[in-house]
Amino acid sequence: MSNDKHSSNLYVPQGGLPGQHELLTGRAVTTESYAVIPRGVMTDIVTSFLPHWEKTRLWVLARPMSGFSTTFSHYLMDVGAGGGSDQPESDDEAEGVLFVVEGTLSLNVDGKQNALVKGGYAWLAPGAVWTLHNNSNAPVRFHWLRKRYQTVHGLEVPSSFVTREEDNESIAMPDTDGAWSTTRFVEPTDLRHDMHVNIVSFEPGGTIPFAETHVMEHGLYMLEGKAVYRLNQDWVEVEAGDYLWLRAFCPQACYAGGPGRFRYLLYKDVNRHMDLRGRI
Repeated sequence: MSNDKHSSNLYVPQGGLPGQHELLTGRAVTTESYAVIPRGVMTDIVTSFLPHWEKTRLWVLARPMSGFSTTFSHYLMDVGAGGGSDQPESDDEAEGVLFVVEGTLSLNVDGKQNALVKGGYAWLAPGAVWTLHNNSNAPVRFHWLRKRYQTVHGLEVPSSFVTREEDNESIAMPDTDGAWSTTRFVEPTDLRHDMHVNIVSFEPGGTIPFAETHVMEHGLYMLEGKAVYRLNQDWVEVEAGDYLWLRAFCPQACYAGGPGRFRYLLYKDVNRHMDLRGRI
């Protein structure tokens, strides 16, 4: 089986607009426990813009709101040549993860300069001083996930760090012979972190063989390949570029039928007490 991450083609949206002759019917759906945002709806007309960002647009895939994401936001950023920001984050309590899927990103964190290419990953601590620019002549596209960091008395806030997917081992799930594996950028036992953003991989025929039902909220962006996901009682086909949001306790399973590898970027909230103030 292939483990060559360097050869991966990570999907990025193409923008544009659908033709007037195309049918309205599509795969997009929002339910009480999950949502499907297919790649075909990520067109020019649904992009957003942010203050203090130059030559930049973004697709908002998830945001905190009643009946949808409760813990995080997920942006797919598109920064043109010469674009970027000296004031990227407006919330001092927000932590962030950046994951590059195309181009070269110039990231300065707490005075240290970093060049992130495809597969580059950064965790940004709340209150970190950082800037981000595209100094190349080609677009840079990356995922930006944000969460309000939950401090805990006696636990220090971790420092920001930068790494690469290729420098982190993909760990096979037990009894799967490598057909299902996860690349983790933060140790699960490091309780300082209250969110994980991992990469989950399936070889053709790999499966989640039971309906996972657990407290973690999920955001999944399909990086590569295609598969069928079981959500509640529904089977949903997904392909590279699609996005899924799963509410806590939404039953979920997966089957990767091939012909190639299937991978996605996965968000989940972890390592904190349940909020007892009535928010759901």
